[in-house]
Amino acid sequence: MGQPVRDYLLTLCVTAAVTYLLTGPVRKFAIAVGAMPAIRARDVHREPTPRLGGIAMFGGLCAGLIVADHLFNLNGVFELSNEPRALLSGAALIWLIGVLDDKFEIDALIKLGGQMIAAAVMVIQGLTILWLPIPGLGTVALTQWQGTLLTVALVVITINAVNFVDGLDGLAAGMVCIASAAFFLYTYRLWYGYGIEAAAPATLFAAILMGMCLGFLPHNMHPARIFMGDSGSMLIGLVLAAGAISVTGQVDPDAMKLFEGSERQATHAMLPVFIPLLLPLTIIAIPAADLILAIVRRTWNGQSPFAADRGHLHHRLLEIGHSHSRSVLIMYFWSALIAFGAVGYSVHSASLWIVLVIVGLSAVGLVLLLMPRFTPRAPRWAQRIVPPRYRRRATEQDSVLPYEEKPAPVACEARQGSADAQTGEEAAGRAPVAVGVSGVNGATAISARSRFPDRRSIDSSR
Repeated sequence: MGQPVRDYLLTLCVTAAVTYLLTGPVRKFAIAVGAMPAIRARDVHREPTPRLGGIAMFGGLCAGLIVADHLFNLNGVFELSNEPRALLSGAALIWLIGVLDDKFEIDALIKLGGQMIAAAVMVIQGLTILWLPIPGLGTVALTQWQGTLLTVALVVITINAVNFVDGLDGLAAGMVCIASAAFFLYTYRLWYGYGIEAAAPATLFAAILMGMCLGFLPHNMHPARIFMGDSGSMLIGLVLAAGAISVTGQVDPDAMKLFEGSERQATHAMLPVFIPLLLPLTIIAIPAADLILAIVRRTWNGQSPFAADRGHLHHRLLEIGHSHSRSVLIMYFWSALIAFGAVGYSVHSASLWIVLVIVGLSAVGLVLLLMPRFTPRAPRWAQRIVPPRYRRRATEQDSVLPYEEKPAPVACEARQGSADAQTGEEAAGRAPVAVGVSGVNGATAISARSRFPDRRSIDSSR
């Protein structure tokens, strides 16, 4: 069992390395071709930032599949199944549509049609849901049209959920990485715990998806130097959906011995079978709640439900005082709690301690939401370890005065007044990112509602 784990780890590392190394040249290419859209009123960043990060992520996907095809314990996936080729075909199509959108801003209906076509391409090549497990009835076979419609719906929903949550630096890549890590643990257990070979492609997809996200995150964390754009968000959404589709219709409940004992025991035992369908929805849980609240809010205010505004969850976290990075970490926490909680409950659904742990961690998350002014600092002994942009250049005043009593940096006030202060900020060698001033590449950590007027003036009609 150890050898397959090393093969998966090697595939993950190669995917992450290729994605990481390609992102720098892709950033220069995006700047050269002008893939830097103008800043909108609802955007968090204050300076134009290049997109097209999905090009590097697609390169990582191809590299991961090539490496896996040459590994002894993983090449059987390519010999016994056509699903990796189906994934690559659908990913190439959706990636091409995303690249065109990042550069030319194509219509939303065209993108939706492209997503459906990409899902149909995977269905034609065999990556589809064949049956659904239902407690008490066993496996219910689906007709070709039913399986196709269900597959296309799952792909479209997952792609748009990932695209919807891509609102802060590193948010979408991190949340998808967390979901794919939980999905990898689940599918690996199916493969080696129950001996179900049909779970092998989904396990490989999850490992490659983790590598794509981990390789892109160093460039995309706050302050982001490049955005993944639709070419990246739609791509990782499709890979995540492909893993769920690959294992959902292939799991044999009889092989897992799910229907032994009473009906209640069989119902509890069926939970692992539903995880492939439910796990992609874990990253949708937060944006779906945000979407429902946005529709209610806009309708209540007499606006169109599709009108853009600054009332999304990540905007709210920034406005109540959380920094940019802290807002992202809070959403990471809730995504990990939902994803790993679902996997843990599927493994030991009768264990009360799992429910207690989830409840306890939920309480911790709520406490973190109520502490927006607490800013964690790296200890002084770790200043040489953390990246330079996260090092605190402490002064005697910083070590004495609490956070609320510290005077605002002069560069922050002069940003709105005169251009001379900007020169002084550049001479200082750094930008005070933690208090709401844009960094080198435009990502902003906003901690008060009063700092929005300069951004609203960009486009006050939206």
